[in-house]
Amino acid sequence: FFSTSTMAPKAQGDSVDDAQSKNIKSNMKRSESESSFVSVPEDGPVKDYRDYRVRKSSLIATVNWSHVIGTYLPTLFIVGIGVLFAQIVHQVIMDLSSKVEHKANPGELNFSLETISAVLLGVREIFSSLFHNYIVSPLQSGEGAVLSPQVKTTVLALVVIGWIVNLDNPIYMLSFSTFKAPDSWKVSHAEIVQMMKNQKCFTDDSIDFMRRLLERSGTGQSTAWPPGIVQCLHGKETDRSIEASRKEAETVVFDVVESALKKAKLHPKEVDILVINCSLFSPTPSLCAMVISKFGFRQDIQSFNLSGMGCGASLISIGLAKDLLQRRRFSGGKALVVSTEIITPNLYHGNERGFLLQNTLFRCGGAAIVLSNSWFDGRRAWYKLLHTVRVQSNSEEAYQCVYEAQDGSNQRGVRLSKDIVKVAGKCMEKNMTTIGPYVLPLSEQIRVVISLALRFVVKILVKLMKSCGMEKMAAKLPNIKHYVPDFKRGIDHFCIHAGGRAVIDGIEKNMKLELFHTEPSRMALLNYGNTSSSSIWYEMEYIQEHQKTNPLKKGHRIMQVAFGSGFKCTSGVWLKL
Repeated sequence: FFSTSTMAPKAQGDSVDDAQSKNIKSNMKRSESESSFVSVPEDGPVKDYRDYRVRKSSLIATVNWSHVIGTYLPTLFIVGIGVLFAQIVHQVIMDLSSKVEHKANPGELNFSLETISAVLLGVREIFSSLFHNYIVSPLQSGEGAVLSPQVKTTVLALVVIGWIVNLDNPIYMLSFSTFKAPDSWKVSHAEIVQMMKNQKCFTDDSIDFMRRLLERSGTGQSTAWPPGIVQCLHGKETDRSIEASRKEAETVVFDVVESALKKAKLHPKEVDILVINCSLFSPTPSLCAMVISKFGFRQDIQSFNLSGMGCGASLISIGLAKDLLQRRRFSGGKALVVSTEIITPNLYHGNERGFLLQNTLFRCGGAAIVLSNSWFDGRRAWYKLLHTVRVQSNSEEAYQCVYEAQDGSNQRGVRLSKDIVKVAGKCMEKNMTTIGPYVLPLSEQIRVVISLALRFVVKILVKLMKSCGMEKMAAKLPNIKHYVPDFKRGIDHFCIHAGGRAVIDGIEKNMKLELFHTEPSRMALLNYGNTSSSSIWYEMEYIQEHQKTNPLKKGHRIMQVAFGSGFKCTSGVWLKL
């Protein structure tokens, strides 16, 4: 399931091979979007992203109307406050002007010192009255009313605007950044094999097995390994110590945090929440403490260090940050999410094939994401978070399919079960069923409902016929298949976890995606390898900066899908602002 496919995707062909050969011993630059990722069906015209545009009327049910209405409401709210203040001042001036002794005609103002003083005193009295009677006085009517009908109307409009904006409670992404490894970290397939030989613990059969896995993995010839392991190519012993592991973590995490904060124009003191996920490396003090100490975050920052959640942990971290931010509904806040995996201490030194895959697929990488729930950040945000869904399997086979353990020789590693394909398929099906009603157009939802209704009717008819002894007629009833909704009608871009070529191939087939939909995943796998939980951010970066076959535009929706140990499937949908 994780890169055991024996054939490369047809549409990549020579373009991937060329990209791999060009990347050897060169900078690990992203490959540009290839025209070969446009699907070429056997019969019919060539399909591209324009073939999946849906009429706006069909997407009416998926529109977040509170977002549509609330886009300009914060600005209108501020203007409304100013109008309200001006109306109150005007009302006070007109009421008091006739009571002040002056030489002007009734209803007119003579801007003498006495007039101005009386007006200012009247304004102070009216605001004092409002403060002490802010619930009863505004609701009074008739002669005792404090506010005029115009002021009441403005207050009511402001209350309605505030209520609508409060319903949305949005989460904005201000920036994100991914780790770009230095040239000294990058190695080719041949160098990876040589590193495995230099460990002096693998049999020839294991070396050949890992070489075959590399050839079919879909990873490129210039992907990043940590310096503690790469140094064995230069005559030094492999360093898997806690010091080397911390050094890798500091290099990756500090780089992405600094870059993300700079892009968001955010000072470290402005961060309220910090969430870091790293599955297999959880030192003491934590990675959160390491970042707080380095950047000087506030002492009252809320920090959370997540471990053991596998490649799907990034969206879990996003979901946690979202929940924490939404508790700051009125004050607003900023959250920093960091996703990474540390390779240095996790090189498997045994010879059991169930454990060897981790040595050939995983690479160094990381990403940092800055989130905010402040109204005023919506105008400068890159994306808005629409939905997050997590589905956790609870069966024993799901729990065991990605499992950290010791092999027969007491060598620690992560074992991948043969049941992982079946488990991942079931978990993803439940996830898509949960998120489908939020992102699919009405036409697709109606087809799903019709399919379920027909299956239910046929099932009842079969039972009735069999109970009446009409088995032959029951056998002739049609077998109604489940309708698989077309997510391409509601989603413009897909970031599928780059767990391996077979992962991408399987999801592409099951969701009936076109090659340009899976292009970001394939190119992220080619250029960076499987960077665990951060892989979906390399894919989003490719969509944002490089993809030409399906260019990103304002209003597009991006779905991220990732898998994790346990077993879990996580998904998130972002709106491009």
